[in-house]
Amino acid sequence: MTQQHAARRRLERGALLALFAGACAIGVVPVLVRMSPTGPVMTAFWRLALAWPVLYVLHRAQPAAPTLKLEGLSGPRDVPAWMLVLPGLFFAGDLSFWHWSLKLTSVANATLLANCAPVFVTMIAWRYLGERFRVLFLGGLFIALLGVTVLMRHSLDLSRDAFLGDLFGLITAGFYAGYQLSIKRLRARYSTVTVMLWSSMSGTPALLLIAILMRERLFWSAPLVQGWLVLLAMALIGHVSGQGAIAYALAHLPASFSSVALLVQPVIAAGVAWLVLREAVGAEQFLGGAIVLFGIVLARRGSAALAGPP
Repeated sequence: MTQQHAARRRLERGALLALFAGACAIGVVPVLVRMSPTGPVMTAFWRLALAWPVLYVLHRAQPAAPTLKLEGLSGPRDVPAWMLVLPGLFFAGDLSFWHWSLKLTSVANATLLANCAPVFVTMIAWRYLGERFRVLFLGGLFIALLGVTVLMRHSLDLSRDAFLGDLFGLITAGFYAGYQLSIKRLRARYSTVTVMLWSSMSGTPALLLIAILMRERLFWSAPLVQGWLVLLAMALIGHVSGQGAIAYALAHLPASFSSVALLVQPVIAAGVAWLVLREAVGAEQFLGGAIVLFGIVLARRGSAALAGPP
């Protein structure tokens, strides 16, 4: 094994750990959304609004950090600087539709449909990013999605009353796919913190505008301190730590596999809901979680190795 190959293997292992750590952090978010003191979209707004000042400090602490003026940023021709605003806009759409989906349908429906994102990511990454994979990868993708279905089957609510919430869940998947793919492209040129900062700054005003149009209140009356703690936890755990770790990993792993690996999120969410909200977890949920993990392992074996810039 050459020294360069060994270094690449170490980089990929670190990216895998970061990816799963980020997925675990994001797995806490559905429970925090349920505990939020404000509306669905305003919850998403505060999630980003409280995150970007922290990201700004981290950005300024970077060695040779680029200026925060857009005209001062430059990149290769195929990754223009204006693309830095795209992840935030995709994320605004993702969070808005998903948070409303959580309110209009069951957590199981919203989670299952939102996790169809790997299907969109795989097709686009194959067609436009040149990613290649074996049939084994597609089998792993199918098995992982099957595992999510088994995991959520006990509380799925396929009814006309939940149709709008279910539709919002599927739209969420499309936006989340756009978010992952845009992060993937930008990480070819920009650091994790830079990408996260710009996505937060562009997503914050977009979410505020959507929340105002939806007539949601910016603040709440009580419980004041508990509400701020919930939103701050969502910003630091779900966004700065969770999405930040995923953004780092996307530079070093194929987007298609990364998206499949993120299907571990509903497994984590089910465990957190059991611990915090006392939601029932039985043998069926354990089986579903095991199937998801098995599918991710197969997808990894069928995915092409890829290492990106540090």
